[in-house]
Amino acid sequence: MFGMAGNLVLMLVDRISLARYSANTLEASGPAVFTATTLIMLTTGIVGITRSYVAQAKGRDDQQGTLDEGANGLLLAAVLCVLLLLATPLVAKVPELSGQQPAVEALEAQFLRLSTLYGSVMTLNMALSSYFNGMGRTRVPMTVGLIGQVVGMVMTVGLVFGKFGLPELGMRGSALGTLSAVSVMFIGYLVCLPRGYAAGVGRLLRRGPARVAETLWQRLGKGAPAGGSMCLEELGQTAFVWLAGGLGTLALAANNVALSVNYTAVIPLIGLGIGCNILCGNAVGAEEFAKVPHIIKATLAVCGSYVAVVAFCQVLLPKVLLAPFGLHEAGPQVVASAVDTSRVLWTYSAAFMFSMVGSSVLECFGLARYGFLTRVVLMWVLCIPIIAVIVLTHHGHAGLLPVIWVVFSFFEAVMAVVCFRRIRQAVASRENQLVPSVTSV
Repeated sequence: MFGMAGNLVLMLVDRISLARYSANTLEASGPAVFTATTLIMLTTGIVGITRSYVAQAKGRDDQQGTLDEGANGLLLAAVLCVLLLLATPLVAKVPELSGQQPAVEALEAQFLRLSTLYGSVMTLNMALSSYFNGMGRTRVPMTVGLIGQVVGMVMTVGLVFGKFGLPELGMRGSALGTLSAVSVMFIGYLVCLPRGYAAGVGRLLRRGPARVAETLWQRLGKGAPAGGSMCLEELGQTAFVWLAGGLGTLALAANNVALSVNYTAVIPLIGLGIGCNILCGNAVGAEEFAKVPHIIKATLAVCGSYVAVVAFCQVLLPKVLLAPFGLHEAGPQVVASAVDTSRVLWTYSAAFMFSMVGSSVLECFGLARYGFLTRVVLMWVLCIPIIAVIVLTHHGHAGLLPVIWVVFSFFEAVMAVVCFRRIRQAVASRENQLVPSVTSV
């Protein structure tokens, strides 16, 4: 959670910098960042399944297995990095579909051209951090992450505004600041890796190209639904940002500011979800399925306490939370819309808390495909079309921004209900579809 909180601070510094640099960067920051994050979530989500494999191996007390599973994740990450970099020209053309002003589209394209570069490093980092997290050595990712995040904050401010002797690069400076942060993290992970980790990579490569391809394909088969689910979640939020723009430029600016505050509520929760995934993975690997419900309850208790504090501030102190993002410079109408939106954001953070924990636990059972299909139906068959109808029939009505947020939150809550019903079934039947060699009793 502390590691994700550091990531949150870095993200907020980035968004505040872009919001205060110019009106165009404020408007471009939402679509650009969400589009980049959607793509990166796919690759990091696929690789993140490594965490569950390592956690189960640790639960079985299989020391060599933990190293081999970590090595499998790293090689898969390397393959995905190549594919991500090859997609750069296509990604840079995405802003042309937005229908925004040419100046805003150009800024979005600048950011997206660099996003695949830092996204590739993030994908490698996910493989390495997943090994440490799966082993329960969560202080390593926290420490490495915090060091990289501090570097990223300094570099982002310096490169956006031209401070500290660095060039003023505006939107590009934001992406390069993120690249500097994740690069420092990558070096930190390499320094902390145990000696046996390299041996695990060697054992995999010595199996020959056919066996390597088979192993990575199997890992991709399990990881793709997890990455797809995360990608769809982020893509849904990206579509939400674009749809909010359909309510008018006022709604787009207000939503971009409100989104930055929403990060405060949801990002630290992701860290708790990772912790829940690790502990449940250990339990499933050790065939101690009765522990899973207790781990979930403890996670939700901590999550709920945090969400309650943030919700209190969102409802009663919205202007205090929104002020750092240049709210008062955006005009009274944007202020009013952003404040109204902030006061309903607690509905999303509360729903996300449950859906995020549910999705994380499904992953450690090897049931990520179930979560993926559920999100396809709820998000893309129901939620986004309903919001699109509201937007298309009320173009220019910025006052409906809180309404579409409540609709978005409702379907996230339904996602949570469906996930928890499947978890109950998995615990009762002692399922483990991640590692078929482990027999159920």
